[in-house]
Amino acid sequence: MHFVLHRARKKLQAIILKISDWAIFVGLVLIGGLGSSYYMLSAGNALTTLNVGPWSTWKHEGRVDADPYTRAHFARSGTLNLTTDIANTYQASSDSDGLRLHSSCEYEISGETLDARWWSITALDDQGRLIDNPSNRYTFTSDTVAISPDGTFTVTLARDARPGNWLPTGGAGRLTLAMTLLESNAVIAGDREAEAEMIVLPTIKRVACR
Repeated sequence: MHFVLHRARKKLQAIILKISDWAIFVGLVLIGGLGSSYYMLSAGNALTTLNVGPWSTWKHEGRVDADPYTRAHFARSGTLNLTTDIANTYQASSDSDGLRLHSSCEYEISGETLDARWWSITALDDQGRLIDNPSNRYTFTSDTVAISPDGTFTVTLARDARPGNWLPTGGAGRLTLAMTLLESNAVIAGDREAEAEMIVLPTIKRVACR
């Protein structure tokens, strides 16, 4: 009788061990699948997004034939975006050294006059919202930014007022920059794959942090 109970206990332990192994395997698959899906929806990959320095854009943004990940990305954010047949919208959440943008730091966004019919650069909080500030400054465009005689410009991102092109960040915490180019050469050429070589976007340099 003792021998029979011992064998039954052994079999039960083996079954429990197999069930545990399968449970762990299924759990890892689910976690990996959900994690990769979340990453694809948030950051995309080489098939859905294009990176130019610290800036990133979704290749098929606003298009009726957009891939499922692109559609899901913008459905989750609840934004209505211009189609890439008309405009390119880039976002940057890190500076040119790869460090996360934060309102506790001051930044210089420097570049040359962009080859587009019109462009804008806007500071947003981590939720993609405009940053409330007493000066009611939220964006600079190709019509409002002060450009140097040599064709370059610098926009300063800081909590406190700065001379020139200053975008206030207040106490927003993590920041995101959005840059929209209307009818750039890449749009006119209709070649998004070659866009990284066709366009030069501003650099984002961290000046100082508190």
